[in-house]
Amino acid sequence: MAAQAHLVDAHCHGVYPGELGLGAFEARLPGTAAPGTTLFDSPSGFALRRWCPPLLGLEPHCPPARYLARRRELGAYESARRLLRGAGIRAYVLDTGEPGDLTPPKDLAATAGAPVVETVRLEPLAQQVADTSGTVGSFLANLAEAVHGAALGAAGFSCAGDDAARHGGDARPPGPVEVRQAAVAWLSARAVGERPDHPVLLRHLRWHAVATGLPLLLRYRPAGEGPAAAGDFLRATAGLGAEVVLLPAEPHEAAAADLAAALPHVYVGVGRDPAGVLGRTPFGKVLYASGVSGLPELAVSAAKGFLAELRRTVAERVRAGEWSAADGRHVTSLVAADNALRVFRLAEGGARSAGGGARSAAPAGPADCGPAPRGPISCGPASCGPVRPSAR
Repeated sequence: MAAQAHLVDAHCHGVYPGELGLGAFEARLPGTAAPGTTLFDSPSGFALRRWCPPLLGLEPHCPPARYLARRRELGAYESARRLLRGAGIRAYVLDTGEPGDLTPPKDLAATAGAPVVETVRLEPLAQQVADTSGTVGSFLANLAEAVHGAALGAAGFSCAGDDAARHGGDARPPGPVEVRQAAVAWLSARAVGERPDHPVLLRHLRWHAVATGLPLLLRYRPAGEGPAAAGDFLRATAGLGAEVVLLPAEPHEAAAADLAAALPHVYVGVGRDPAGVLGRTPFGKVLYASGVSGLPELAVSAAKGFLAELRRTVAERVRAGEWSAADGRHVTSLVAADNALRVFRLAEGGARSAGGGARSAAPAGPADCGPAPRGPISCGPASCGPVRPSAR
């Protein structure tokens, strides 16, 4: 049932395009190994050895040295091409904000043979504007223009959400005086290339993003307080035309699911086992969001693992008589792809949205700008439609 599904990954990053030796490859696996042990002896390492070798012509669970030898034999590009095209991902929503030499949207689309659209991360966008603005006034003016200009070609925006829990007051857009004071404080203390962490500026950025009408993805760290404290902000943004996708770490998935269940414009992205979330929120609110970056192998193992858990959850409900087989297929379709296609205005196949036309947004501040009209993202299978923002 779920085995036939193909995923839309609602939050991921690019892959590392170069050749990697054993040590460099292992360093890109998640986690930290104990002295004298290896990260191949970990959940991620075992999942990689289960799902990735067959895509490169090897038997499952082959030794790491054999796998990496085959990877070098094929070359980095051909290995990535085979892995990504065998991952079962039909479209990618790419967050390009992570540092590092990772593939941009156009290159990822060509390698994966699937459409790629971009969510613009607000913190590096603000950093670019700060690096090229001479005064506080020009920074704030250029920042508003950069956000709304980016909305013309983006699928959405992403921003950290943890600061709302630490500092509160996130239920309203900050006023001009408050924003200017925050900009003065941050600009006077920052180093060139430093991204904003001032809570008022982050709140200002989030409201600018909401004003465009595009989806806003809020990222939460495992050690943070999670999305529960964002309830006031989420309630304040209801009815404004912008969906909010919560991207919680595992400890905060239940709180995110409860918020998605309570608010019509709030969704939750899950990268591993969706069973807990599916027990707490309507099925039309759950998206696959791997969050992976770096190794194409991680995209494969995350996708295969997620589908296996989704298949297991659906099969258990069907066997117990709680769902019909048709119900199971419907839930699988919603979670695997249909919800993401709807939220990001992507049409069947992830290439175009249903409405036709182009996205538009007028440059204006969050206090005087309603949601911008939303049109489609045009993105062919080997190229990416969204244009990356450039700071002025």
